[in-house]
Amino acid sequence: MNYDRLGFPIPPEFSPPTESAPRASVGARSPASPATPRTAGRGKRLVLLGLLAAVVVPGLAAPGVVPAVADAVVTWSLEQAIVDEGRGDVAAAIGNLGRAVRWCPDDADRKSRLLCWRAMLRIENRDPRGAIADADEAISLSPTLSQPRRVRALAHVILREPDAALDDAESAVALAGRSDPEALNHRAYIRALVGRDLEAALADIDAALPANGDGAAELLDTKGFLLHLLGRHHEAVDHLNLAIDGTQKVRRQVEALAGHGDPDELAYRMRSIDHGLAVMHQHRALACQALGLAGQAAQDFETAERKGYAPDRGIF
Repeated sequence: MNYDRLGFPIPPEFSPPTESAPRASVGARSPASPATPRTAGRGKRLVLLGLLAAVVVPGLAAPGVVPAVADAVVTWSLEQAIVDEGRGDVAAAIGNLGRAVRWCPDDADRKSRLLCWRAMLRIENRDPRGAIADADEAISLSPTLSQPRRVRALAHVILREPDAALDDAESAVALAGRSDPEALNHRAYIRALVGRDLEAALADIDAALPANGDGAAELLDTKGFLLHLLGRHHEAVDHLNLAIDGTQKVRRQVEALAGHGDPDELAYRMRSIDHGLAVMHQHRALACQALGLAGQAAQDFETAERKGYAPDRGIF
C-alpha cells in the first residue's frame, strides 16, 4: 500500500502525488496524478482471502507465519475501507480501519497513519471527539509526526475550539519544519477557518507557494480564500479560478481511467477530488457574492452543495 504526503492510502491505479497535486479537502487525502493502470484491486483481495484461509489456522503453530497473517488482514482491511469510502459508506470504512488498527504489527508510524485516516473519517461521520481520541493515540505512538496534529486541529475547528486548533497547527509546523509548504498551508487554512491572524496566514501561504505563484491547487485555494477574507475579492476569484481549473484537469485525467482500473478505487479518488472541488466552489461563491456577481455565486453555491460541501463533516 502506497501513501500520499499526508499519510493516507493511494490505490494502486495511482502514483504518489507530486508537489503540484491538489488537495481533496482540508487535511484530507491529496488526489494523485493518474498512472498506468495496474492489476485490479478485486484480484488482490481474492489473493489475500486465500492467504488468510491457507495460513490463519496453521499459523498458530508455525513461527513467523502469524505476522504475515496480520499484515494480510491489515492490507485487506485497507482495501475494503477504500471501497467503502468510495461508495460513501463512511461507517463501514471506519469499521474496516478499526480492524486494520487492531491487527497492525508493531510499526508505530504505520499505526499512527491508520489512526489519522480513521480520525478523518470520524470527522466526516460527525464524531470530532472520536477523531481527537484517535489523533491523541497517534501522537502517543509517534510524537514527532505532524499529521496527527493537523487532523486534531480540524476536529477542534469543528468543535469551535480555536485556541486548541491554532496550537495544533503551530505544533505541526514546528514538527514538519518551518519551510514545509504542506504545514504552512495547513496553518494558514486553520487561521482562515477560525478568522485569526489573517495577515500572518497570508504570509504563510505566500511562503508555501513557488516564487512565480504557480503552485498546487490546494495552495491557490487557501490563498484565494484568505484574499476574500481580507476583502481583496477580485484577486481571490483569480486564484480560485486557477485552483478549480487545476483540480478539474486532475478530475478529467482520473475519469479517463474508467474501464481500465478497479471502479471502487476510481470512485475513492473521484470522491476525494469532488470534495476538494466542493470547497473551492464554496470559496469562489463567497468571493463572487461579495463582488455582487449573484448569478455566478448562486451557481458556485449549488455546485459546492452538490459535490458535498459540509462544514460539520470536515468538508470545508
